[in-house]
Amino acid sequence: MPTTKENLETAFAGESQANRKYLAFAQQAEKDGLANVARLFKATAEAETLHAHGHLKAMDAIKSTAENLQAAIDGETYEFTEMYPPMLEQAEAEGHKAKTMFRFAVEAEKVHARLYAKALEAVKAGTDLDVKVYLCPVCGNIEIDSPSGSCPICGTPGEKFIQY
Repeated sequence: MPTTKENLETAFAGESQANRKYLAFAQQAEKDGLANVARLFKATAEAETLHAHGHLKAMDAIKSTAENLQAAIDGETYEFTEMYPPMLEQAEAEGHKAKTMFRFAVEAEKVHARLYAKALEAVKAGTDLDVKVYLCPVCGNIEIDSPSGSCPICGTPGEKFIQY
């Protein structure tokens, strides 16, 4: 029988996946002209987020910002060094369309880890980042202060980036 910690980890993963899936389903419902179905998917996605955050809190997985940044660096580094490379290799060998997003993810996760490291340096120095943050809506690349002419990972024009 699994421990409560193992159950929390499983529940967190399930709720997190449901959130992202329901948001994708909401986008499709909007494209299909079904605004109320989209709203239902979005509301349920937010409910799943509440559950996931509750599970994360119960796991005592939310620490200081410095510790959270280090966990993020570790996670992003794992993704671009160990997780995604064999997935990309397999998709390329099979000629599967997943190879595009796997390639985007490998490159974007490197950027994420680098930016988290920059943030960790700032936090350790007792400051916040003084930046504007821009997200490429195609590949997940993040650029600081202003997007370049086009995304260096996927070529999306800089004006399409989303500012946070």
